[in-house]
Amino acid sequence: MADALVVVDVQTDFVEGGSLGVEGGHEVARRITEHLAAHRDDYAAVVASRDWHEPHGTNGGHFAEPGTEPDFVTTWPAHCVSSGPGAAYADGFDTSAVTHHVRKGRGSAAYSAFEGTTEDGRPLAALLRDLGVTHLDVTGIATDHCVRATVLDARREGFSVRLLPGMHAGVAAATSERALAEMAAAGAEVAR
Repeated sequence: MADALVVVDVQTDFVEGGSLGVEGGHEVARRITEHLAAHRDDYAAVVASRDWHEPHGTNGGHFAEPGTEPDFVTTWPAHCVSSGPGAAYADGFDTSAVTHHVRKGRGSAAYSAFEGTTEDGRPLAALLRDLGVTHLDVTGIATDHCVRATVLDARREGFSVRLLPGMHAGVAAATSERALAEMAAAGAEVAR
């Protein structure tokens, strides 16, 4: 039985100044880095996920069609394009302790880190099981979108989950509150 830390989408486009910047994103990056400096040895793995969208097309309708406005529910402005700077890890997030990198959303919508694969092509759930991981601490951006989806998938996959307080940021207060309630209802440990 081992623990892993999952850092969800702490990327340039999701912090302040990015194409889908979330208020508090830079602070989340800083706090995760501090947490890793103090707790790296607590984890069998530190996994960081990134949106990694194709530079051409709508990525399966995830990006709004050219000339149309995104609805910010199922369609979004272009973000985390693999060939651009927005897909990079955010400044302030020191990735030196990251043991595994997961990319998701290659040509499609993908919110959960469990929809991504490692550099060697393994799905996240398989990687964690191979390492004997049973518990996940989850951090990242955004509470009400990709963090929510990752936590809910982790619970569906049978992992115990704790959302680390102060180490996630959401797009909006109301949707973040709903997401926290949903994660708690699914059995995740969520500090309020």
